[in-house]
Amino acid sequence: MIFVKKEMRQGKIEQLINQQVISNQEELMQALQAIGISATQATISRDIREMQIVKQQDGNGNLRYVIFKANNQSEQDKLYKAISDAVTAITTVEFMNVIHTTPRNANVLAAILDDLALPEVAGTLAGFDTVVVISPSRELAIKLYELFMEHVDPDNLL
Repeated sequence: MIFVKKEMRQGKIEQLINQQVISNQEELMQALQAIGISATQATISRDIREMQIVKQQDGNGNLRYVIFKANNQSEQDKLYKAISDAVTAITTVEFMNVIHTTPRNANVLAAILDDLALPEVAGTLAGFDTVVVISPSRELAIKLYELFMEHVDPDNLL
């Protein structure tokens, strides 16, 4: 086993997740070890965050890691589509928005928000079907809430 530089390791991670169904950090660590690369769980966790790797359902219904890619205008469109397709509820609490999504879509929505770097978003925290979006102020949280309400599909709201 050898430790390699970050760029090389992340390149191998990208290859692995494009070639194999990898659905958790343990599987990724094992796949790296199989090609002779050693990395700690903390390192893999950082790589996943830096590379914007999210879990997404593939055509066979399996959850797998994919690299989230975005270009700014189409990124805005992706946000609107994700809001329309996946958001089921949104609540503003002071300077935060708690956004409920359909199962397994919170990570994708959070990745889109992080990638857009909107002034209304200081940070996101995603789970299975919930995203907490922290805004710099109550006013910006309300502005984000209004943006979501403009694009949410009323039929999806709980």
